[in-house]
Amino acid sequence: MSTQPLPLDGITVVAVEQAVAAPFATRQLADLGARVVKIERPDGGDFARGYDTAARGLASHFVWCNRGKESVAVDLKDPRGLAVVRRLIADADVFVQNLAQGAGARLGLDAATLCAGHPRLVAVDISGYGAGGPYAHKRAYDMLVQCEAGLVSVTGTPGQPVKAGIPAADIAAAMYAFSGVLAALLRRATTGRGGPVEVSMLDALTEWMGHPLHHGMHGGEPPARTGLAHSVIAPYDAYATVDGEDVLLSVQNDREWRRLAEQVLGRPELADDPDFATNAARTANRERTDAVVARALGALTGRDALAALDAAGIACARLNTVADVAAHPQLAARDRWREVESPVGALRALLPPITLPGGSEARMGAVPALGEHTDATLRALGMTGEETAALRRDGVIA
Repeated sequence: MSTQPLPLDGITVVAVEQAVAAPFATRQLADLGARVVKIERPDGGDFARGYDTAARGLASHFVWCNRGKESVAVDLKDPRGLAVVRRLIADADVFVQNLAQGAGARLGLDAATLCAGHPRLVAVDISGYGAGGPYAHKRAYDMLVQCEAGLVSVTGTPGQPVKAGIPAADIAAAMYAFSGVLAALLRRATTGRGGPVEVSMLDALTEWMGHPLHHGMHGGEPPARTGLAHSVIAPYDAYATVDGEDVLLSVQNDREWRRLAEQVLGRPELADDPDFATNAARTANRERTDAVVARALGALTGRDALAALDAAGIACARLNTVADVAAHPQLAARDRWREVESPVGALRALLPPITLPGGSEARMGAVPALGEHTDATLRALGMTGEETAALRRDGVIA
């Protein structure tokens, strides 16, 4: 089978980025074949490099979000450094930045300014709260935006709100920036013009609040925090088995409830009992519903409970740990793991979720060291060794 080119082969992306939102967006572009030039500060680079040392001395966030990129360490506060970045942008197809609100505009690196000078450029501004409004200049870190978007209010137990265990606001903004770039490149292919793209973390995560938001806005009570349970579906929770393993199940309709009652619970009469026969009734009688399910599953081992639920056609799952996921048999069976190079050697990484036809596989390039590609990039711009040495001596590059 022949291998087709990756869809973004030939596309060059320049990114002035840090933390998660912009780096995760541009990593998607790199995986699809784009050349991504990551601009970092000479004095330490992207501050996500310092979050932890869990990946054999490298930061886990940085390893996750920055494979396949070229690192160029340039001081944007020095006019000579800014001039280097402008030269890179002049030849680029895409520019992405998530500097603090207003910082991009002060440097002339905001999307509107760049697109005015480079009509074919797709330029993306990622911010916490957007360019206008009373929150425009507030600092926006993931947990704070999770709170502002209401995610924390519907996550956790009745007595304790909690943030999501992953950077949900960053990831939401990243994926809308990624899809925005693809849409703008498609538009450019037909019109010849790129144009600015704006994504805010608050907008992105509030969109993801779809069900709770619409449920609360349109006459219903805002969904209560219910831990692992679903706020409006029952049974939909985790239940302990006799060997201590938690098994989750979800009954989505009354036909499934009938199968669960008859084939797993051993209580066929509950299929027609008015206190249990409909989802509305089961939700209203959640404690009794959960007690019936817990009693039946509590007499089985985890393995037997999952087998019985699968046989009855009831959606179910194990409550896996992170270690369990890393060893998940489904991921292994589908060959979803690869190794990527890094300054500390090969690191295990998951293939991107987008599977392409024609034998093409995502380009999972190396995780760059800080400034690893600075010299080569400056040479490609036509700078001499003496010019590069002067910039390094003055701390403009690293």
